[in-house]
Amino acid sequence: MYPAELVKPMREDLTNVGFEELHTSEAVEAALAKEGTTLVVVNSVCGCAAANARPGAISSIKNDKRPDHIVTVFAGVDKEAVNAARAHMIPFPPSSPSMALFKNGELVHMLERHHIEGRPAELIAENLKDAYNEYC
Repeated sequence: MYPAELVKPMREDLTNVGFEELHTSEAVEAALAKEGTTLVVVNSVCGCAAANARPGAISSIKNDKRPDHIVTVFAGVDKEAVNAARAHMIPFPPSSPSMALFKNGELVHMLERHHIEGRPAELIAENLKDAYNEYC
């Protein structure tokens, strides 16, 4: 478990632009039960989350079509929420950072760590925007 003061600025990268933090499995279930599209970002303390994932996710929501709901869980911190979110991401193995787009509770698009690590934020944003344009 990471100390709260360490992850606070990493959380705020997303919450400051409108992502809702989910801390419990109940919150995850409620978020994914909502009608419409929901982007779930599994946040992380790693360098690829800082350099690629969070900036890519933030840039992606600056699109004509975007998810109805944007939420985040934090790996290594919000264990219950992360496990609940990952249960909805099967058959993909757990990875962080990762991003999943759901439509009416159904997984329709997934970016695993290996899609994020080593790729520029702009490419991640474009990948997500393509998914928004198709599903949102």
